[in-house]
Amino acid sequence: MAAITLNVNGRAHTVDADPSTPLLYILSDDLALNGPKFGCGLGQCGACTVILRGRAVRSCVTPVSAVNGAEVTTLEGLGTIERPHPIQQAFIDEQAAQCGFCLNGVILTAKAFLDQNPKPSDAQIAQALSTTLCRCFTHTRMLRAIKKYAGLRSPETQASFGPASRPDEMGLARRSAEGAKATGRAL
Repeated sequence: MAAITLNVNGRAHTVDADPSTPLLYILSDDLALNGPKFGCGLGQCGACTVILRGRAVRSCVTPVSAVNGAEVTTLEGLGTIERPHPIQQAFIDEQAAQCGFCLNGVILTAKAFLDQNPKPSDAQIAQALSTTLCRCFTHTRMLRAIKKYAGLRSPETQASFGPASRPDEMGLARRSAEGAKATGRAL
């Protein structure tokens, strides 16, 4: 066991852990964060994604010792239900969640990618998300939300992906559920 200092979502935390413990376990068990999820445990599905040093990394295969002192951003660190980050708001507006399990990986992977590539093509977005698995078939809505956040929505894009969802047509309970998923507040 060792005292390891983490800066998670702008807050300093010191945890006593085995240095080889996966970062995911510290985030979920010690810091009680719900955004990063245990999916495959092999770094292949993306459910456990966090942003570390500006890059999307898989926390289930990242030892906590590798992030000692570095800034870690989880889905909860982007925004809140009351004040979602613009990418979270785009996912809420586009109703781009079904079960919400993959949203952590999709949103954080997209954010890290777009921070480095602000004007990507559809093919580049698809490539960036190719290692993040989703089985709910909301890929079209997710792509629409990502493009909305990136500011890439043109008439051609809207024609090829259909009209955007209208948040004012969603019931309050639906918006609340979408917000909880997109901000990591849902279990």
